[in-house]
Amino acid sequence: MIKTIPLITKAAPALLFPLIAVCAQEKATIPPNVIIILADDIGYGDLGFNGEPTIRTPNADRLANNGIRFTDAHAVAATCTPSRYSLLTGHYAWRRKDTGIATGDAGMVIKPEQTTIADMFRAAGYATGAVGKWHLGLGATQGSQDWNGFITPGLVDIGFDYSYIMAATGDRVPCVFVENQRIVNLDPDDPISVSYKEPFPGEPLGKDHPEMLYVLKPSVNHGHDQAIVNGISRIGYMKGGKKALWVDEDIADNITHKAVRFIEENHKRPFFLYFATNDIHVPRVPHPRFAGKSGMGARGDAILQFDWSVGQILAALEKHGLAENTLIILTSDNGPVVDDGYQDRAVELLGNHRPWGDFRGGKYSNFEAGTRVPFVVSWPARIKQQASDALVSHIDIFASLSKLLGKTVPVGAAPDSRDQLNTLLGKDKKGRDYIIEQAGALSVSTAEWKYIVPGEGRAYRAITNTELGNSKEPQLYNLQKDKGEKNNLAAKHPEKVEELKAILDREKAKTH
Repeated sequence: MIKTIPLITKAAPALLFPLIAVCAQEKATIPPNVIIILADDIGYGDLGFNGEPTIRTPNADRLANNGIRFTDAHAVAATCTPSRYSLLTGHYAWRRKDTGIATGDAGMVIKPEQTTIADMFRAAGYATGAVGKWHLGLGATQGSQDWNGFITPGLVDIGFDYSYIMAATGDRVPCVFVENQRIVNLDPDDPISVSYKEPFPGEPLGKDHPEMLYVLKPSVNHGHDQAIVNGISRIGYMKGGKKALWVDEDIADNITHKAVRFIEENHKRPFFLYFATNDIHVPRVPHPRFAGKSGMGARGDAILQFDWSVGQILAALEKHGLAENTLIILTSDNGPVVDDGYQDRAVELLGNHRPWGDFRGGKYSNFEAGTRVPFVVSWPARIKQQASDALVSHIDIFASLSKLLGKTVPVGAAPDSRDQLNTLLGKDKKGRDYIIEQAGALSVSTAEWKYIVPGEGRAYRAITNTELGNSKEPQLYNLQKDKGEKNNLAAKHPEKVEELKAILDREKAKTH
C-alpha cells in the first residue's frame, strides 16, 4: 500500500484554506484543534462522569459536562497494542497476525507506507504531535533499533512532526523517553543495550535479587522479574543508559509537560495532538502529590494523577484562548485490570469501587468490560452537553475526523473506518449498526445483541482474576436486558446467532 497523502510543511499555510468552511454572511471559521487523550487501562467505571461515586475526577468530569458522554463506546481490542493500532490506522488489528502485545524492542507495527490519522492532519496543514505511551514498536524489525543513535523508521514516518514517547510501556524495557527518535539524556559513554532473548552478564534480575526491589515487587508470574530499574523489575533485559532512565514517579509530569509545550509552541496554527498517558498501567508509581490521596492505593492514586494531566491540558488551552475551538476526545485503550502483576495492594484497597461499572470482564476479556470504555467528545464551539447511547467504536475516529476536515480518506487508507462525525457531534443518536471487538476471540455487537465466536481459549485468567469470556460454545447476550452477560441465549435464538455470525463472516472475508 502506498501513501497517497502528501507531506505538508509548516511553510505552507496557504494549503489550509480548503479546510476553512465559509458560513453565509459570517466570517470564515478557524479549523479546530484536535486532541485525543488516550488513557491506559481505565475502565468504564473508573471516571466520575460514568456514575461511580467512589472516585473524583473533576477535570475529566468537566470535559464530560461540556461535551457528549457516550455510554456505548468501544475500543477495538481488549489489550493495548491492537487497540492503539486500530485507532490510529482505521484498520482492524485482527486482520494482521503481527499486532499482538508488542515487546519493547518490537519493530514498528504501523508500517511507514500505511496512512495514519497523523498523516491526514499533517496533509491538512496541521502541526502533529504524539506524546506519552507508544507501544507500537520502533525501527524496521524486532531488535534492530539503534538505541544509541537515530531510531528509524519512527513516528515522523507515520505523520507525526513531533514525538516524545515511551518506546513501549511502563513494565517493559527500555525504560527511557525517546524524543524525535533519539533517546533523551543519553550519555554516549554509557550506551544502552536491550534484549528480549537473553540477560546481560552481570546485570541483576528481579527474580534473583528481590532485595533490590525497594519500590515494587512482582505479584504473580507475569514476567515482571527481569531487568531492575528504579527498584522495580520489568519485562525484558537492558543495561547502560543510567542517565537516560526515567523516574517512574515523574512519568506523568514529564509527558504532561511535553504535551503542554506542544500546545504552547503551536497555539497560533491548527494542531493535532495524540496524548497517551501511562498512569494506570503497571507498575503504578504515582507522584508523591497523589500518593495516598484516593484511599484506593496506587491504582486509585494513578487515576487522580491522570485527571490532573487532563486538567493541565485544559489549562494550556484556556491560557491561549483555544478552549472553545478545540475538539477533545477522551477515552481509554481497553478495559480495566486491578492486579496486573505487581504488589501494589490494588485489589486489597479497591473497596466499593467498580472499575468495570455494571459490566462483566475487564482487560483481556471478550465480555463487555474488555472494550466498553469511557468516551467523551468535547468541542465547546459546536457541542452542547448531553449523554448519548449511540454505538461508537474507535475504528471510526479516523474517517470521522477526516470528514471534519472536509477531506476524503485516500484510497487504501483506513479501510475499516466509517464516517460517524454526526454521531460524535451529537446529531446522530444511533451510531453504528454493529461493532467488532477483539480479545481471545472476535465478537460482534449491535446496540442490543452481542455474539462471541466460539474458540479454544481459556475461560479464566487466574493471574489477573479476569473472566476472559472464551467458550467452545457460541455465546449470545441481550445487552439491553443483561448488561452483565449472565444469560447465554444462543440456544434460544439461533436465528440471531446466524445473523450476527453472517456479519462477522462478511467482514472477515474482506481482503484489506
